[in-house]
Amino acid sequence: MVLGTMGPAGGTATIEKVAVAAVMAGCLPDHMPVVIAAVQAVIDPAFDLTEMQSTTHCTAPLIIVNGPARAACGGIAGGFGALGPGHRANASIGRALRLAMINIGGARPGESDMALLGHPGKFTYCMAEDEESSPFPPLHTSLGFGPDDSAVTVIGAEAPHSVLYSPTGDIAGDAKRLSEVLAIGLANMATNNAQLRNGAAVVVLNPEHAMVYQKANMGRDAVQKALYGLCYQRPEELKRLAGGFAPKGEDRGPVHSFRSHEDILVLVAGGTGLYSMVMPTWCAGPHVNRFVTKKVELDIYCEVLIGT
Repeated sequence: MVLGTMGPAGGTATIEKVAVAAVMAGCLPDHMPVVIAAVQAVIDPAFDLTEMQSTTHCTAPLIIVNGPARAACGGIAGGFGALGPGHRANASIGRALRLAMINIGGARPGESDMALLGHPGKFTYCMAEDEESSPFPPLHTSLGFGPDDSAVTVIGAEAPHSVLYSPTGDIAGDAKRLSEVLAIGLANMATNNAQLRNGAAVVVLNPEHAMVYQKANMGRDAVQKALYGLCYQRPEELKRLAGGFAPKGEDRGPVHSFRSHEDILVLVAGGTGLYSMVMPTWCAGPHVNRFVTKKVELDIYCEVLIGT
C-alpha cells in the first residue's frame, strides 16, 4: 500500500517501508497506527516536507497524540518527562518517523538536510497530550475531530524552550503575567516567529499553569487570543535587529507574529510545577510551516509473511 512520496528525494512511502523504519526504531506492533498517521501527516502537501527537510533552520517534526491511541498504541507518555528518556513508545514512534524521513525521504546531513546545527528532536520528538489533567477539551477536538477519535498532529518545531512562572494567587494578574512570559518565549526578536512571521507555534502548559487559566475562566480559545495579542514586534525594533528580514516601508504600528490566534497550538502535558514549554517554528515554505492533523486508524493490522 502506497502512502505517498517523501521529499526531498521523492521516495515512495509504502506501508512495508514504513514498517521497516518502525522495526529499526524499536517499535512494537501497537505503535504502528500512530507511526502511519505521522507519516501521512508529513507527506501531506500542506506540511512542506521537502522544504522542511532541506532548510538550514533547526526544525524537526513534533508528534502530538490525542485520543484513545495514547493508551492503545503502547502507552504514549504525556506526563512527567514526556519529551525525555524512559518512554519507549514516545522514543520509538518519533524515531520511526525520522528514519522514514532519512531512508525514504533521502534527508542526509550536509547534503540534502542542510540544518546548520539541528536539535535533539531530530532523533525523536513525540508526546501525548495529558487530556485528563487539562482544563481544556482535547487538542484534536479543537481541530475538527470527535472526542472518541484518535489523532496525530505534526508540526515542524524547534526544540522546547522553557518558560518559568510562579503563580502568586492573584487570579487575573497571574493569567496576564503568564501570558506575557509565554509570549516572550514564543516570539522574542531572536525567533523566526518574530522575524519571518505568519507561521505557527506550540505552547505546552504544565497542569499548574493550565490551572492558572482555568481559575481565570480562560479556555483554549481565550488563551490563544491573549497570546496572539501579545506576540508582536515594533517596526523600529524589527528594522534595528532583523537585518535582511526587516520590514520595508514606513512604520505602521505593531507587526504581529501570527496571522491568527488559531496558529498557536495550546495543549497540556508534563508534570505539575513552574515550567511550561514553547516551541517556535520555522515560518517558511509554501504553506508557512503549517501543522497537519491526521486520524489514527486503530484497526490497522500488519501481516508479516516469513518464507520457509
